[in-house]
Amino acid sequence: MTAPTPGSLRVNGATLHYEVRGRGPLLLLIPGGTGGAASFDGIAGDLAARYTVATYDPRGMSRSTLDDPEAEQHVAEHADDAFRILELLSPGEPARVFGASSGAIVALHLLATHPERVERLVAHEPPVVEVLPDARDHRALIARVQATFRTQGLMPAMAVFAAGLKKDEAPPVEPKTETEAEIELPPQAAARARQTMADLPYFVGRIVPSFMSYTPDIHRLAALSDRLVLACGQDSHGELPYRPAAFLAEHLGTELLHFPGGHTGLTTHPAEFADLLRETLTARARRA
Repeated sequence: MTAPTPGSLRVNGATLHYEVRGRGPLLLLIPGGTGGAASFDGIAGDLAARYTVATYDPRGMSRSTLDDPEAEQHVAEHADDAFRILELLSPGEPARVFGASSGAIVALHLLATHPERVERLVAHEPPVVEVLPDARDHRALIARVQATFRTQGLMPAMAVFAAGLKKDEAPPVEPKTETEAEIELPPQAAARARQTMADLPYFVGRIVPSFMSYTPDIHRLAALSDRLVLACGQDSHGELPYRPAAFLAEHLGTELLHFPGGHTGLTTHPAEFADLLRETLTARARRA
């Protein structure tokens, strides 16, 4: 696999770390959670055989630094970061975009605000819970997570959050500690686990409350639905991140695409995930 070429890009209030590999039309991969560019290591090499694959660390995470470490975070600003990367790497041609989880929220806003820059978007389980009929319950969950974070700390807050994302009948899942992760993982994966733990306070404290209170412009997305593929994990039925994508697909009258695995299928089933993503993007190219 060709090693990625790193770069940095100054944006409003931050410096972004990005990586590029492969050749062909641009495919921008927007990570979710605390994964950063490294979360796509399992699929980027396969996709680079057909595309110029760009990945990056979202502002405030890993190697993408904030000018003000205490700055509030907003979906619109993160989407503008993605737009700036597209402008840098594919200035004369719209790009293909994939977003996962919170990165899929960013991608939805990118499509709505800069449709001329997006040829095709695959949004995998964007947790835009404000579109759901029971949005009030999920606002209460986010409030409980924040209160637990302030009063009890990170890991208890993550336990509350993880329990709220699971199926109603599933028992709560206790997040692994850094030490537990290192015992089970090889060195490179253990380093990624340490970075994930380092980014978790920022994610829980500033990304979760801001991003999960975001309401997408459904009317705008309806007008652009021919460029949008809403996707879920085939093992995610009944879980909270699955429901908004399914709701939007039904509302927009589009097919809901199922990827292998669950919410983190690109990590647990990388080869199959990359194959389906490539097929989905290629099918669009053939119709265009």
